[in-house]
Amino acid sequence: MSAKARSQQEVNRGGHSYGLKSATLSPLETLGQSIANIAPTATPTVVIPLVFAVSGASTWLAYLIATVSILLVASSINQFARRSASPGSFYSYIITGLGPFWGSVTGWALLIAYIGCASAVTSGFSNYSNVFLKSVFGFQIPAVLLIGLSVLAAWYVAYKDIKLSARLSLGLEFASVSLILLLVGVTLYRHGFNLDWDQLTLKGTSLDALRGGLVLAIFSFVGFESAATLGSEAREPLHSIPRAIVRSALIVGALFVVSSYAQVVGFQGHTETLDKSTAPLNVLADRAGLSAIGLFIDIGAVISFFACVLASINAGARVLFLMGRHGIFHASAGDAHHKNETPHIAVTIASVLAFVPAAILSLRGVGDFDIYGWVGTIATLGFIVTYIIISIAAPVYLKRRGELKAQHILTSAVAVIALGLAILGNIYPVPPAPYNLLPYIFLGLWVAGVAWITIIHAFRPHVVEGIRQDSLAINARFNG
Repeated sequence: MSAKARSQQEVNRGGHSYGLKSATLSPLETLGQSIANIAPTATPTVVIPLVFAVSGASTWLAYLIATVSILLVASSINQFARRSASPGSFYSYIITGLGPFWGSVTGWALLIAYIGCASAVTSGFSNYSNVFLKSVFGFQIPAVLLIGLSVLAAWYVAYKDIKLSARLSLGLEFASVSLILLLVGVTLYRHGFNLDWDQLTLKGTSLDALRGGLVLAIFSFVGFESAATLGSEAREPLHSIPRAIVRSALIVGALFVVSSYAQVVGFQGHTETLDKSTAPLNVLADRAGLSAIGLFIDIGAVISFFACVLASINAGARVLFLMGRHGIFHASAGDAHHKNETPHIAVTIASVLAFVPAAILSLRGVGDFDIYGWVGTIATLGFIVTYIIISIAAPVYLKRRGELKAQHILTSAVAVIALGLAILGNIYPVPPAPYNLLPYIFLGLWVAGVAWITIIHAFRPHVVEGIRQDSLAINARFNG
């Protein structure tokens, strides 16, 4: 029996699994998807030094504001996540709120975001794998081979079993974050837990510096919503997914605020400043008298980046899967594996697309951190666009239901303003090349998708009607 036929049987029985494993993931495993997609170890090892280079003593405040902004976005997301669930995440939500066209263009932006994120973090995996290999064995491997290894391993796990993916991602992130918390705690203990008034009074910083750091701080959170792609596979999705979205933002937000504060404290008096360090956590470990855990921190970074590659491919594949079933892409992308009950073709497509940009740039001699920054910026713009659209869609959706309140409008407005400032920070002041071109590369990719979707809506009305009917079926399942 084909995946499509099995899916129809599920619908007839009142279910909507699309051939994927139904209600298999626990709330903790669902939370693990979002946390792994954020890759919380990547921020202390890579992003916090970049934020410090812009924001200085206000780095911790940039992360605090970013946490609040993301929680406001989470509030808009959960207006939908508490009422319906499917593999489509924002794609499905926006269809419900603004209709099939805007849902489709949002799904396209989300694909750019998830696949771009997977591609970017393969370079983080490559960098820290070579740091480990050089420190232990004295040699390094060409980056493109490590990029390929990370994608191949992630593809295999995602192809085989979503439960394995979720458990592996959660376990890997728990191990790496535990090491960071240990290091942060020892660093603050060595400082005597005295308040750093230079940081708390924002000494030597400005509003522009804070705004610039906010852009990068928001980058640290992207992917926090990816539990929403597990709508068919999570148990009690209307409860577990909204909780996972909020809790992932709160947990990693607290980690980022405390870690940024501790890293600035830990580098005080050091010959090298935080923004110039290529291995900031190793420096903190040396200064804290914990040099022995430096190696484990490198391992933690490797496994965290891998967990993010895996989570991003899983999330992107599920959006691609549902869009394929709806006829926006080739129907084969919407097939589910008859045994594994995974979107195996979509997983394969997402894996190949994630490998290509990082591999090409690496073969052309671009460094790992540059790949991370360039491809990651394009991915981040995809996330920010989807966050803005979901924040606009939520009050429209609630108004249609007769449930709109003033706080919903205020929440959405503040979120849109914060996210708009993040996009503005990527355009003005004009960043150095090639960062000045990246917003336009994203825009070109997005416009190409919008053009394709416009053609579909103009010449294939049966596809649009099918999307609308599937959205109605999803909502009917959960709302009677």
